[in-house]
Amino acid sequence: GCNIEGEDESWDFGTGAGFYVDATEDPWKTNYRMYSYIKDELPKLINANFPTDPERMSIFGHSMGGHGALILALKNPGKYKSVSAFAPICNPIQCEWGKKALGGYLGSDVSKWEAYDATQLVKSYPNSHLDILIDQGKDDQFLSAGQLLPDNFIAACTEQKIPVVFRLQQASCFCSPYFFIATFINDHIKHHAKYLNA
Repeated sequence: GCNIEGEDESWDFGTGAGFYVDATEDPWKTNYRMYSYIKDELPKLINANFPTDPERMSIFGHSMGGHGALILALKNPGKYKSVSAFAPICNPIQCEWGKKALGGYLGSDVSKWEAYDATQLVKSYPNSHLDILIDQGKDDQFLSAGQLLPDNFIAACTEQKIPVVFRLQQASCFCSPYFFIATFINDHIKHHAKYLNA
């Protein structure tokens, strides 16, 4: 944590949930800048220390990290060759998690929240090529609680003619994100390899 008063009080805000935004509100705005970290700082660090090609990157995430992967790809057309996610938060301005986090980090102006909402961002995504793969467990408690809202994202992608493969996985054994991800991670690696090797 950043030793900010209250940052450890809730699992869905603060240390446990930065929501991949660049916060604009006190006391978060100095340290809670995960969007810029993932977009700028982390790639520089990786490229400086590993034999990578900065022109060929993809991005992936799970749950809130899936939200982060989607918004990073959609806010930066052409930067990422592909994007995939497991159980992403797809429309945070419409769910309680998102309203709490985005309001706390960005203030009460909902138009600022839209800049970090994949469903809103896809509506203005340019005609750049981007293929999206999403796996979602059917029995995910957060899906049934209305926190993930993939249907809203799929509808927006369909309207914009952006290819999205959404797979609602039926198996009931995915009580742990570890087993869910371990079961389908090879498909995600192949998805990214298809574009990174092109």
